[in-house]
Amino acid sequence: MSYEKFCAILNKHIFEGEKKELLRRIAKTPERFIGLFRPTKPGAKVLQHLLQSHEIRMGDALEEIIEEIIRDIGFSPLPKILQNEEGEQLSLDQYFTDGKMFYFIEQKVRDVHDSTKKRGQISNFEAKLELLYKKHSSELTGFMYFIDPDLVKNKNYYIMELKRMEEFYGIKLHLFYGNQLFEYLRRPEIWNSILDWLKTWKSSLPELPEINFDSTPAKSFEEIKDLELMHWRKIVENDKLWEEGTINAIFKNGRTLQLLYEFFISYKNTPYDKIAELLHERLLQYYSNV
Repeated sequence: MSYEKFCAILNKHIFEGEKKELLRRIAKTPERFIGLFRPTKPGAKVLQHLLQSHEIRMGDALEEIIEEIIRDIGFSPLPKILQNEEGEQLSLDQYFTDGKMFYFIEQKVRDVHDSTKKRGQISNFEAKLELLYKKHSSELTGFMYFIDPDLVKNKNYYIMELKRMEEFYGIKLHLFYGNQLFEYLRRPEIWNSILDWLKTWKSSLPELPEINFDSTPAKSFEEIKDLELMHWRKIVENDKLWEEGTINAIFKNGRTLQLLYEFFISYKNTPYDKIAELLHERLLQYYSNV
């Protein structure tokens, strides 16, 4: 894997479509962004949501990066969606083969789960282990892998539980942190590349995400114009989102909203006309300069 591809995967998962996803979240759960009983102003709440979203999306990006690395070093990735006997679908983080053995990895960024969630992690791991064991028997090896080696909150618990499953199923199971996975794969230099690339990539990021869509209105418009109409309706109809400043925190001067108004009214059909009418009223009330 090249540094350019590494960055492309990170940027795709973490930043692409985040404006549309933010609006979708505001429409679906406005109570997370509004209310007097909060110690933060609307802009701070929006920023907090984006930062949390980036943390979650980082895990998805690293999942794809690890899959690409596994492919690059000669393994063959296998379909990650399996179905158990009850018809329930189980999604594997990594599942691959070298042509003789089959491997699966349950991958997380950090080992920070509380007592309830750590038990859930083990239960989820064993459900996938049992399903794969029925397919591959002794030709299966499993891994629980935490990428960040600096956090090992539940290490002893996971060691104990994996040992129990190892004895019961009669196969090798491993708990790895950080570089340990790549040492097992006999490619320790890959870990050093990941660390170097992460440092370089992070140095290129702004200190904080930009939450003002109107800083680049044309670009923002292109990203959010196709948000589902039902979400636009919920946003323009919710008085509190406007009164308490949540919308103003995202659209500082209303230029992107004006582009959206012109877009909606151009369709000349009932749902778009109604959205345009409601949005026009909001623009007149909250953006006298537009």
